[in-house]
Amino acid sequence: MDHRFLLLPATALISVAPSLHATTYLTADQARELMFPGRKFTHEEVLLTPEQVRAITQASGIKPLSTRLQLWRGADGERFIVDEVLGRHEFITFALGLDAAGAVTDVEILQYNESYGSEIRLAAWRAQFTGKHDGAPLKLDQDIQNISAATLSCKHITEGVKRLLATDAIVLRPRSA
Repeated sequence: MDHRFLLLPATALISVAPSLHATTYLTADQARELMFPGRKFTHEEVLLTPEQVRAITQASGIKPLSTRLQLWRGADGERFIVDEVLGRHEFITFALGLDAAGAVTDVEILQYNESYGSEIRLAAWRAQFTGKHDGAPLKLDQDIQNISAATLSCKHITEGVKRLLATDAIVLRPRSA
């Protein structure tokens, strides 16, 4: 008996299944060096309290995915934060650079796990966040342009930046005495 016909359905299923791939573009150290060349930073892990989570959620409209925040502080008050958002199905790890006043200096995509939508790595798209601060509307298709075929990635990175800006204002930003 010829069993070759049994291989056709299996190969047909394999060829139409979406291919997932995880791509690491930058480590946190590499991204920090790109954003703040030659600057010294101190790492700390910030644990958000339930009250802080509620305040961040109320201020940004987006609840933090985790109560743990990876933060690096520069000597001149700059902050570098690594966080994650959910893309379509998988997590996207990104980094946010902030100046001493809390304005965005840069956004970098560190790891992208989806099979499509990685266009959010384009410098022109990420540059839309530069200068944004807590309280900026940060709405997709209004002040942040969408990328066709990357809508959920664009939406969730935009929401992640908005949430981190609120986190910075509520929890991280140095307070003057």
